[in-house]
Amino acid sequence: MIDIAVKKVLRDFTLDVNILMPEGGTLVLLGENGAGKSTILNLVAGLMAPDTGHIRIGGDTFVDTATRTCIPAESRGTGYVFQDYALFPHMTVYDNIAYGLRIRHIPRDAIDARVRELAGPLDLLPVCEEKAGSLSGGQRQRVALLRALAVQPKCLLLDEPFSALDVRTQVQVRQELKGILAAAKVPAIMVTHDLRDAIALGDRICLMEQGKIVLCGDADTILQKGKHPFIDQFFIGTCKKEKDNTG
Repeated sequence: MIDIAVKKVLRDFTLDVNILMPEGGTLVLLGENGAGKSTILNLVAGLMAPDTGHIRIGGDTFVDTATRTCIPAESRGTGYVFQDYALFPHMTVYDNIAYGLRIRHIPRDAIDARVRELAGPLDLLPVCEEKAGSLSGGQRQRVALLRALAVQPKCLLLDEPFSALDVRTQVQVRQELKGILAAAKVPAIMVTHDLRDAIALGDRICLMEQGKIVLCGDADTILQKGKHPFIDQFFIGTCKKEKDNTG
């Protein structure tokens, strides 16, 4: 379950959202830069606090201003994949994935088993001893994702996870991420400005504008011409591409 109902006064606008996903899955926050999407991630992670409202993930209440409940960020059990991945470039792939497990004092053999369990399906075992700073963009994205999943988070937070990748790599990594999320069965909240990301991965998509949700639903509900100018841009771009391809 993802249950977010918060207000937060920001410099340019007031964030005021109410989102409920009883079935869990992947929630995609879609919209232009500055719409308030990443602010929601930071509120869920505990990097910011709402002025009023509550945040509940699964059976846990992270924040509830009515009861003065506020779980510290380090105790929320969220996994955060930042836009720039925030890997430790001087550390190996193995050590990056294992980082969260080590600071939790997990036994060495359990750490090794978990890293290999995660790295194997994504073909990262051959590069486990390479420095993270030497990896390609797609590999860095995979390592950041596995580092977040290694600790078996209660909620996975993804901030523009494909923005640093070229178009061809984006297509491949989208499919990989879809499979990983389905297998992990972890509630996820993803921020993106790309409608293709939202359609590929979102069980529920919320289009945001100036701190408000202006459109919400599944992909079939969202992807309709005339729903909103932001959505219509997708149809214009698709038609132009098809015209260019036909000469």
